Formats: sequence, C-alpha cells, structure tokens
Amino acid sequence: MVRRERWVAVATLALLQIFVVVAGIYLITHDVLKNPISVATPKPAPTPLVTAGPVLAAAGDGALPAKGTLTNRLAVALGDPSLGNRTGGVVLDVATGATLFDGNAAKPLTPASTTKVVTATAVLGSLGPDARLATTVVKGAGKNSIILVGGGDPTLAGPLSAKDKNAYPRPASLTTLAMNTAKALKAAKITSVDLSYDASLFAGPTTAPGWKSNYVPEGSVAPVTALTMDEGRSSAGGRFSDPPRSTAEEFAARLRKYGIKVEAGLSEAKAPAGARELARVESPPVYALVEHMLTVSDNDLAEALARQVAIKEGMPHTFVGEAQAVDKVLTRLKLNQGVEVHDGSGLSTKNRITPAGLARLVAAATSPANPELHSLISGLPVAGFTGTLDERYGRRDSKAGAGLVRAKTGTLTGVNTLAGVTYTANGRLVAFAFMANGVSNPGMTVAALDEMATIVARS
Repeated sequence: MVRRERWVAVATLALLQIFVVVAGIYLITHDVLKNPISVATPKPAPTPLVTAGPVLAAAGDGALPAKGTLTNRLAVALGDPSLGNRTGGVVLDVATGATLFDGNAAKPLTPASTTKVVTATAVLGSLGPDARLATTVVKGAGKNSIILVGGGDPTLAGPLSAKDKNAYPRPASLTTLAMNTAKALKAAKITSVDLSYDASLFAGPTTAPGWKSNYVPEGSVAPVTALTMDEGRSSAGGRFSDPPRSTAEEFAARLRKYGIKVEAGLSEAKAPAGARELARVESPPVYALVEHMLTVSDNDLAEALARQVAIKEGMPHTFVGEAQAVDKVLTRLKLNQGVEVHDGSGLSTKNRITPAGLARLVAAATSPANPELHSLISGLPVAGFTGTLDERYGRRDSKAGAGLVRAKTGTLTGVNTLAGVTYTANGRLVAFAFMANGVSNPGMTVAALDEMATIVARS
C-alpha cells in the first residue's frame, strides 16, 4: 500500500509539472499583443489545455469505499472538539453523484475562501475559459485628449509585478500599454496629451457586504475597482486608497518616459461611446486566472472575476449584481442549491454554503460533460506541494494524503474549511467538503480537516 501511495504521489507531481511547463510555453508563444482576443468573444480561440479532455483521468471505475467504514471513521473525525461548535462534511462519488458520507451536509455554514470555488464555477461557466480582460487607451473628446480605460484586470503589471520575471500566468503590462500608446500618438504627430482615466466599468461600493473594516488597511484586499495595477498594492507597502488614480499617475509617468508630454491636471472621465482605440493590453485567459486565484487564494482576482460575471450576465456591475449573476449562472448549471454568496473572495461573513453545495461544484468540474470548468480542478492546491496546501500534510495522521488530495482551503477568524477531490485507495474519484465554524484553535482545526481528507484518500 505504501509503495502504491508513493507511486501515485510521484505520478501526480509529474503530471502537475508537465501541465505547468506546457501552460508556460502556451502563454509565451501566444503573446497577447500578437494575438489579441476580445473579452468574452462569442467564438474564442481554442485553448488546448482546457478543451483537450478531462483534467483528471477517468479512473473512477474502481470499487466504492466501504460506506460503513468510511462513515464511521469520518463521523469520529468530524466530532473532534477542535473543529468548533458548528461543523459539516460530505463525500460524493463523482461518477454517480451518490453521497458516501453525510455529516450535516445540508447545513449552511460560513465558507471563507472556499467561496472561490463558487466564483471559479461562475466565471468559467459564464465567460468561458478563453476570455481575456482588456485595459485600453482611447481618444477623448478633446483634440489631444486620451483616456485610460479599466477593464477590470487587477493583475495589470505595474512597478511591483513587473519585477517578477517568472510570473505565471504572465500578466498584461502597463509599460507595454504606455509604449504602444506612445507609438500610436507619435504616428498621428501628437506628442502632448491631456490624460484622463475611466474606471466606470465597476459601480457601487468598493467593499462588499460582510467585509470587516480592517480588510483593506491590513492588506487582505484592495478596494474593488475596474482600473488598478499590481492588485492595488503600493510600492511603499499597503494598498492604494484610490487604485484608479494611482494607476493613471503611473501610466502618465511611463508615457513621459516614451516621449509623450502629459499635461497637468489628471482627471476622471468616462470614455465616449465608440471612442477610437489607440492601444490595448489583455490579461491571461480566464482559465489561467482561475487557476492562479485558486492556487494562492487571491482575493483581489476573485473579486474582479466575480464582477465580470455580473457584466457578462447583464446584471448591475456591483457586489449585489455579481451575487445575482453568480446565482443565475449556477442555476443554469443546476448547481445553485445550498449556495448563497455576497462577494467573490469569501471574505464576507454573510456568505453561507452547505458542504453538499461545495462538493457538487467540485464534482461538476471533473465531468467530461463540463470541459469549460476543468481549470477549477487544475487550479486546486496539491496537498503538501502547491499553493495554500504547500506547508500542510506533513503530520503523521495526514502525510499519506500528500500528493493525492487537491483542495481549496478557507480561513477566516473562527472559520476553517476544505473542499476538493481525491482518488480513493481503489481508484475511485470522489469529491469532498469539510467545514468548521466557531473555531478557537485554527492550527488544530486545520490538522483535523487534513486528516479527514486523508481518510477519504485512503478509504
């Protein structure tokens, strides 16, 4: 048994490395400036990494784990006092949808960052995996006026992100946008401009219902706006209080570097309808953004992607609108049961999701019938190796799950959750969700959650 587990772990790592290398080559050889793709284009260019087939090989023909044994072991584990006073858990057979374990599976609980599983499902199901988010520069109404227009891409690289030469996925660059804008202006014999900026794509409050007042000051998330760079992070530390203006100021500095004089008096202005585009840069495709969001639990990216769902689904471009749009998409996919969200990141304490609701989303993403959702699975951290699970699964009671469990973590004050997939000892693919609210010792709670996922993997 030990030999088999080691072999599976090694195989899992090898497949993961192959995926990363192929994905990197894809992005490098498909430079967004050479092959621009409009946001949510009706017929996007195919992305082989997403559409070639199931992310997880169809090895779900193994025998189901003994239900009684699995139930007994998980029931004992779920009763661990370190899990707090409100708990829930479920294990689903991916092939049939059958419930293999039900421990308050229909109980709505605070999900924390496992909410990002909902966001991933909604944005992949709405925009599709190949859509990109564009940041543009257009002609203004005045003779030499130009407007920097935000398209909701928080990964736009400014001074901070540009320093990471090995970033994956490779973000769009504010420097590239300035360089191309300068070229277009010089070609039109324009060397001096009045610069404005437009962040009107997102509306309403910049913080969500249920967010604590310290989230932005402590750096957990930036104000949610349609125009920002470096996910709202300042070179001086902390977050920008006004991301659109800070981004526009940096853009102006870069235009000057490329020989364009920018007049004083930077202001906010809405781009005229049908304004002529001078330059654009585009984000990596949505599937790569989703993978990054899930692997490192990126709050800023999660909020931007959730807002894109509202835009695509024709809802108000606000937190309220995105919640309505997410529900609309999940309803269309028949995956809305047990899901109530008020943001995209899971920072909201108002979010309520059942363990069964979470597990159904994960299970749906493994299905060959839903190829557009597959990057949800490839983005899940691998136990003991990647993302938010990198430093977990080293304990005696969870070590056997390293390399086998793929799961999204969730953490808030008093809340720890875990939802993902694994193969059982007999090669049966299952989805699970374990949730703990009312937690007082998060370190012990995390260990208990990891032990439960390992129990599933060894069943």
